[in-house]
Amino acid sequence: MFPVWLCDVWGVVHDGQQAYPLATDALIKHRQSGGCVVLITNAPRPSHVIIPQMSAFGVPENAYDAVVSSGDVTRELVRRLAGSNVFHLGPDKDTSLLDGLPVTWSALENAQAVLCTGLNKDGRDGGKAEVPEDYRQLLSQMQQRELPFICANPDRVVGVGGILYPCAGALADIYQELGGKVEMAGKPYRPIYKVALQCASDIMKRQIPRSQALAIGDGLPTDVEGARANDLPVHFITGGIHAADHRSADAPAIAAGLELDRPGLRVAGVAEGLVW
Repeated sequence: MFPVWLCDVWGVVHDGQQAYPLATDALIKHRQSGGCVVLITNAPRPSHVIIPQMSAFGVPENAYDAVVSSGDVTRELVRRLAGSNVFHLGPDKDTSLLDGLPVTWSALENAQAVLCTGLNKDGRDGGKAEVPEDYRQLLSQMQQRELPFICANPDRVVGVGGILYPCAGALADIYQELGGKVEMAGKPYRPIYKVALQCASDIMKRQIPRSQALAIGDGLPTDVEGARANDLPVHFITGGIHAADHRSADAPAIAAGLELDRPGLRVAGVAEGLVW
């Protein structure tokens, strides 16, 4: 029914440490049956950096046809600032996003715009963890200068081994609250879906209508809202970042019922995990 799967990665295919075997098996079987799998992730790094990371987690290469990341589409937003001074807010592990872009990476006092890939220290390395509120004063300084704020990862949190860590989207929320202008290209926004659908069309060698592309994901504000906003049917995975909200329900569909009751949303299915 859905020859193309646009499948989220973190929380659906792996947990930030290891792959979910049932999920990767489902992706492989979909491809073996003639389907196409485009993994679509809000990771703030280019897809060529994400692929080796997925392999290290145990995601087999035959589980997908292509990867499209928020990092990929965010680079297009930065290219529009060609010739400008841009301040990077985020950890060193995200600097692959900066490579080869036509801007000058500068200190904040000289910057004309900000690229945010996340918190500098979110605690994933075992060190002292910062929280988004720690950045309010810095974000206020940026907003007072009316600096455009490009957020490379719209996710508010990410799950790693069952623990939730804050992401760039949480900082973007504060910046908007302060009155700042934020630009994003990852889920739930149109650019990442446009690229993913074109990628699927190229792989299938025919134009893929949105009715034939199934969005699969575990994030209500990103995957589910992205499906609704981009006119795609959605298969909601309850066992990802919202797992704690659904554990007390008799069935995932009961817990998800109210959250999925959104005008314009087409729900193709609800399950705890992705299985064939």
